[in-house]
Amino acid sequence: MAVITGEMKEVASKTQLFAIGTSSKAGEPNVVPVTFAKLLADDHIMLVDNFMAKTEANIKENPRVAVSCWFFNPETKSHQGYQFKGNATFEYSGKLFDEGYQWVKSTMPPINPKAVVIVKVTEAYDLVPHI
Repeated sequence: MAVITGEMKEVASKTQLFAIGTSSKAGEPNVVPVTFAKLLADDHIMLVDNFMAKTEANIKENPRVAVSCWFFNPETKSHQGYQFKGNATFEYSGKLFDEGYQWVKSTMPPINPKAVVIVKVTEAYDLVPHI
């Protein structure tokens, strides 16, 4: 079932920085910025893990995450953004890992990605208040 709409994909493609929020089993929150992130399909997000030690530990204890993306649209002079919630897993090899690894290396050769985080999106929310 499609959770991610075309408009959400468009906003995400223009976003320069995503945020992923996690929580430990005990409820200790953690939010980190992620530069290399993109919507893969109608219900999946990929984030490349370059430095996510605490995020990785949290997801292993509690796979529930929130991912946000937003940007300022100069044409409409307004912000657009979305929050996605779902369950996350880490992939350390395979097609998606290779794709993420090559993406980072083509842009920032000194960085050596450790994994990709794949979020199976179950909920999506508009971040812009409509008044």
